[in-house]
Amino acid sequence: MDIKIVKNQEEGAKVAFEVFKEAYENGAKVFGLATGSSPLGLYEKIRQSSLDFSDRVSVNLDEYAGLSNEDEHSYHYFMNEQLFEAKPFLNSYLPDGLAEDIDAEVERYEKILQDNPVDFQLLGIGSNAHIGFNEPGTPFTQRTHKVALAQATIEANKRFFEREEDVPRFAYSMGLQSIMDAKQILLIAFGEKKAKAILDTVKGEVTTDVPASILQKHPNVTIIVDEAAAALLNR
Repeated sequence: MDIKIVKNQEEGAKVAFEVFKEAYENGAKVFGLATGSSPLGLYEKIRQSSLDFSDRVSVNLDEYAGLSNEDEHSYHYFMNEQLFEAKPFLNSYLPDGLAEDIDAEVERYEKILQDNPVDFQLLGIGSNAHIGFNEPGTPFTQRTHKVALAQATIEANKRFFEREEDVPRFAYSMGLQSIMDAKQILLIAFGEKKAKAILDTVKGEVTTDVPASILQKHPNVTIIVDEAAAALLNR
């Protein structure tokens, strides 16, 4: 693991963009993308850049179950607003939150991942060390699946909704094995609420209790953290 500690989110976005740009220039064709607050600065840098994605493909980590693509809380909406409208890809894939047949949707999205092997995977991390929506207890061999969200995840995401009861309880997600299949991984984390998760991910036991700890087994992982998220690493 290559751990890069930065002063703040602004510096983190600059460093993340350099890592992303290097992968792009080295020929990465399929980009695994993430949502949430962690990649916002990176997406801003990409929007402002001259990078052209008209011959590149994106696959997203996850999508809430039960939300339409047009719902402002959906990850389809988020990605369009934060990246795709400014930087369209040749193809951009996300799970279908309104899929009527769960098994068929899981199979469909897994086939997309198999047909488009990820060269560069972007990740955030939850306070319980989930990556994608792979909550503690998820098997490391898990591929695309429908997930019941942990209460900690619902609590963390309620700030994006008017009421807690509006937060979806289920999502579709790439599995941990799907994530580990990527050739290169970049994880971004900011803030003291992520410090324990980062400590456990980087220095803890590799255990399904800490989903992101499996990244210790990956040969090409970069982790960008601000000083607050890195606070426990040197104790």
